[in-house]
Amino acid sequence: MGSTEDLDYPQIIVQYSNGFLVSKVMFTACELGVFDLLLESGKPLSSDAIAAHLGANTIGMERLLDACVGLKLLTVEVTQEGALYRNTEISNTYLTKSSPKSQYHIMMYYSNTVYLCWQYLADAVREGRNQYERAFGISSKDPFGAMYRSDEEMLKFMAGQNSVWSICGRDVLAAFDLSPFTQIYDLGGGGGALARECVSLYPNSTVTIYDLPKVVQVAKEQFVSPEERQIAFHEGDFFNDSIPEAELYILSKILHDWDDDKCKQLLAKVYKACKPGGGVLLVESLLNEDKSGPVETQLYSMNMLVQTEGKERTAAEYSKLLEAAGFGVIQVKRTGKLYDAVLGRK
Repeated sequence: MGSTEDLDYPQIIVQYSNGFLVSKVMFTACELGVFDLLLESGKPLSSDAIAAHLGANTIGMERLLDACVGLKLLTVEVTQEGALYRNTEISNTYLTKSSPKSQYHIMMYYSNTVYLCWQYLADAVREGRNQYERAFGISSKDPFGAMYRSDEEMLKFMAGQNSVWSICGRDVLAAFDLSPFTQIYDLGGGGGALARECVSLYPNSTVTIYDLPKVVQVAKEQFVSPEERQIAFHEGDFFNDSIPEAELYILSKILHDWDDDKCKQLLAKVYKACKPGGGVLLVESLLNEDKSGPVETQLYSMNMLVQTEGKERTAAEYSKLLEAAGFGVIQVKRTGKLYDAVLGRK
């Protein structure tokens, strides 16, 4: 009988098991400011220098830096003076706070908030509901009440969403020619990053961000300057308040938060408010029709389970929701990136 060394050990299981470790190494390096320091220094630094600058233990920092080298987030050069570390191009672009394409805020949101809910994934699967009660000791009946449980949490969420649209926004807005639509409402537009991309791509358009009053207040104070005159705001709850007339409504990562009944309710309101000839643009991560992938979307759907009342859907499922509300001439465009676009016309 052979020993375990004779077995062809499934490397994929090792990789999947280590997924949590990989992400936490990256999140921790971001949180401690490793990538920011190396960018600002303009030169490679030793682990001792990095630890001293960041107030960290030298042994712990060296191990973190070496792990980042293994993940290709840093490079290392061994000199007579010792090992010197520098950022890779990917880290400079996506992991430093000052980069226009920085993903720092969404990573911090995942590290400090989302991961706490994911600790109770087994409970979410058993119960079929989000896990805010276990993770944070607050009611799970209102997902966004839980998500926005403090001003700090709301700001972290809004900044995280803005960072996503800084790299994905143009792809979904350019999926279809939206230039005929000049009066646009971005429902649940949050911090305004997608609205900013929209008016940049379609300079003849105006975009009104429709969101909860406290979200609008933070957006005005933190994210959208008064000089950005093509972006306006409307305070309200689009489930309970009226939706003003417009030519195009953008629902970016909105429907995936809710069950089918809630989606139908919202889309029916949007259809009623929409001008004839207008439309609605859904921005979502689409599952394959047989739900075999993409794996990122499957994982997002698990995240919807632990954080919201919704799920990720196929293009056919979104089309069915649009048709039930009255929209026709439905077009689907997969961008090949994280998020896709579905356009329905009235």
